[in-house]
Amino acid sequence: MRHPILPILTLVASCHFLAGSTATTLAQTTKAAGETQKAPAKRPDVIFVPTPQKVVDKMLEMAEVKKGDIVYDLGCGDGRIVVTAAKKYGVKAIGFDVDLERIKESLANVKSSKVEHLVTIKQEDIFTLDLSEASVVTLYLLPELNVKLMPQLRKLKPGSRIVSHDFDMRGAKPLQVHSMSASDDESNEGGHTIYKWVVPWEKDDGAKN
Repeated sequence: MRHPILPILTLVASCHFLAGSTATTLAQTTKAAGETQKAPAKRPDVIFVPTPQKVVDKMLEMAEVKKGDIVYDLGCGDGRIVVTAAKKYGVKAIGFDVDLERIKESLANVKSSKVEHLVTIKQEDIFTLDLSEASVVTLYLLPELNVKLMPQLRKLKPGSRIVSHDFDMRGAKPLQVHSMSASDDESNEGGHTIYKWVVPWEKDDGAKN
């Protein structure tokens, strides 16, 4: 996760990334973690702060991940969500990030967890992605960025699940909201909220879309 890099820093963040405006697709996770890649043209908009593992586990539980699902993590950070999905549920998962250091961390995590056959890490702009292959999408972005992704998320197959850590999606009524604490050795402890939507989601008449 990251905190926004703004003139006045606000402690809001995503365990994921905010992808840059240009994209360079990173190779499959079978490539060496230390392999040099072309740096993104745009700096990440938020800084990385890990999502507690307990929250990761609950996000995937709420998403009801099952055999045959494909999980997309839009802002994969160190890859812990896609690695957990592969290890715990045996599903294919793809993580996207713009930060080269996070890409390297993700690849190292994938390799050490021995899930190269299931997990792919890519360096791409999330706002230009075709999400149609995904059946589960995980987010930890700012509310306005969730809204920006809505046109892409609407195109997911009916029944696809979207789960977001801490931030809702204005104009879309969540099917489930879960609050929890994560008291562990992670730096991002305290209260956490997880939102879940199923495509097509119900419109929230009390919010502007």
